[in-house]
Amino acid sequence: MAVRKSDKRTALFESVPIPKAVASLCVPTIISSLVMVLYNLADTYFVGMLNDPVQNAAVTLAGPVLLAFNAVNNLFGVGSSSMMSRALGRKDFDTVHQSSAFGFYCALVCGVLFSLLCTVGKAPLLVLLGADEVTLQATSEYMRWTVTWGAVPAILNVVLAYMVRSEGAAFHASAGTMSGCLLNIVLDPVFILPRGLGMGAAGAGLATFISNCVACTYFFILIYKKRNSTCVCLRPSQFGLKGAIVLGVCGVGIPASIQNLLNVTGMTILNNFTSVFGADAVAAMGITQKIYMVPMYVCMGVSQGIMPLVSYNYASGNQKRMKSAIVFAGEISIGFITAAAVFFFIDAEGVVRFFMDNPSIIDYGIRFMRGFCLGLPFLCLDFLAVGVFQALGFGKNALVFAIMRKIVLEIPALYLLNYLFPLYGLAYAQFVAEFVLAIAAVVELMLIFRRLGRKQEYVEDV
Repeated sequence: MAVRKSDKRTALFESVPIPKAVASLCVPTIISSLVMVLYNLADTYFVGMLNDPVQNAAVTLAGPVLLAFNAVNNLFGVGSSSMMSRALGRKDFDTVHQSSAFGFYCALVCGVLFSLLCTVGKAPLLVLLGADEVTLQATSEYMRWTVTWGAVPAILNVVLAYMVRSEGAAFHASAGTMSGCLLNIVLDPVFILPRGLGMGAAGAGLATFISNCVACTYFFILIYKKRNSTCVCLRPSQFGLKGAIVLGVCGVGIPASIQNLLNVTGMTILNNFTSVFGADAVAAMGITQKIYMVPMYVCMGVSQGIMPLVSYNYASGNQKRMKSAIVFAGEISIGFITAAAVFFFIDAEGVVRFFMDNPSIIDYGIRFMRGFCLGLPFLCLDFLAVGVFQALGFGKNALVFAIMRKIVLEIPALYLLNYLFPLYGLAYAQFVAEFVLAIAAVVELMLIFRRLGRKQEYVEDV
């Protein structure tokens, strides 16, 4: 059935003009990413309306744990979707079904384990995150909803979106994600503000939990209704530990997961350095990071959106179309993110003031924002390169970039710049890392294009 009803998806991957194909896959993904940013900003905005730095700091300090969800998301979401798209390019539908079932059930188990471990070890975890006697209670209440109860729906929501997107259904993948995000934005003021339930940071966590449950429900209903045509399979009978499936998913997923764990490490170090300077500094750093996510998620949406197109054409042998898609995506990413960086640099004060009209926090935020902006144009090249590595199944390349980005460059830069320029130097560490990685990304992509070009010439000669 999947073979007979796959003509439309095949046309998107094989014959639709590159700009239109990229737009069809990337625009819904970008919109979904921006809505996710809005929902992250909504927590910051409505908690900020309380004018209580402790509540805002609680959301910031819990950030690394929520970011750690992405380790599971990427292991089974990115890993499975890459495997599925490449199998679609080969018309190997059995592998598509088995990959999706493997990714789903492994993500479910890991979500449960993640929740249990974080709940049992909450006390030392809160200390590790940088919470002190002032912020401990608020951070704990926020994590009760987002982690203890919310880990499983938060993880499955993203993993299912990756799987649905892998077969070209970018609209449905984005609609599912956005349904939860938009609901979160609606629920935030009801749960957070005094004129509603007045729960503060805990209310933001409860809104997030409910919203992720709704998003998961959307995907379950979608997959059930399209069960005769979709390649995403959640039947337990398709789950197994077949060597080729496990290696194919984990070969891409594990490097992607490690990349996110390193991101968590970097954010934890950043928050710990910042927390020494008080709740105002932590709140300002949190606001700045949320604002920074807007252009960052656009570029992430482009890199994730083109992955199915790149995977499919790589597996089917159409290297020219694959290269055209990557180049086109890079051009639109660089143009947008450079414009965004200039805007945020010039109007840093106005942007930060929008979220919290506190003179101390605004002063911190302006300096943080201008430091982070410098790295944005280079960040998109790093994201694009890693997205291509994941799409092609080059897990080792993605892992090398992750290690370079955090262990070799960014984390040492955090220590050095904080030592040389206490607190304010922290905002420039990412610029140092992304500048070096942007050069490496361009070189590596050129080498990949050259290698695949030689392979194509050899096949044609034979």
